[in-house]
Amino acid sequence: MSDPLLLGCAHCAAVNRVAADRLTTGPRCGKCREPLFTGEPVPLTADNFPALVGRSSLPVVVDFWASWCGPCKMMAPIFAQAARELEPRLRFAKLDTEAEPTLAGRFGIRSIPTLIVFREGREVARQPGLLQGPQLRQWLAPFLT
Repeated sequence: MSDPLLLGCAHCAAVNRVAADRLTTGPRCGKCREPLFTGEPVPLTADNFPALVGRSSLPVVVDFWASWCGPCKMMAPIFAQAARELEPRLRFAKLDTEAEPTLAGRFGIRSIPTLIVFREGREVARQPGLLQGPQLRQWLAPFLT
């Protein structure tokens, strides 16, 4: 059995221990029994950010966006497709900068869309602007576990 990873539940924000070799077997939350991975980006809020990003052993790719932003709307299906293809090796999440301005300010978001990769709660990479699918996968390649 491999070392356990910490993963927050998108449904109840409980932090779960999951063996790395069990990530692809459809792990479920120990508290609410919901799947830990859905193949869709997880909506982030100030309430669930600490569990989903701050304590996650998996790299988390966060899309900082806003509903009025044209490039953000163009990026949304590309980001969702990457989540379907690359989860559970990475976790994907979206943070609405209009709904969560404090979190956006905490990370110095000046332009949107901005993608940030977090590892164990620390920022390890940042990419502002729209990326196409191949560009996004190339940018994320070093973080695949």
